[in-house]
Amino acid sequence: MEIVTKTFNELSNTELYQIMRLRSEVFVVEQDCVYQDLDNKDQKALHVVGSKDNKVVAYTRIFKPGDYFKNTSIGRVVVAADQRKYGYGKQIMLASLQAIEQRFPNTIVEISAQTYLLKFYSELGFERIGEEYLEDGIPHVKMIKS
Repeated sequence: MEIVTKTFNELSNTELYQIMRLRSEVFVVEQDCVYQDLDNKDQKALHVVGSKDNKVVAYTRIFKPGDYFKNTSIGRVVVAADQRKYGYGKQIMLASLQAIEQRFPNTIVEISAQTYLLKFYSELGFERIGEEYLEDGIPHVKMIKS
């Protein structure tokens, strides 16, 4: 998998379409969750895009401190269902953390993690903060990485 980090304006129409399709496939269809994915925040985000054979298969978006949460944050972490067996989730998260370190060094990283992924994020150095809550009907927990 090839990974690039781009601003919204640097994304090609094809990349943007594939990102939105992947997010919809997983967060709306697979997780059976009706919510407004297009939230007018993508324009502020850095987009970490993992591609294989010219197809987006993994993705995250990053916000600088204050743009989404008080801290730097990573969200919309997604890997195509048929690509999950290759470790791309870990690869895209490590690339996202590296992009944060390059652009916003020495900052705390905050995520709103789906509860079933606690072990995955803990292995990347994130710590659970507080109680479980529902976000769009799905159990989440706040996690930070210092």
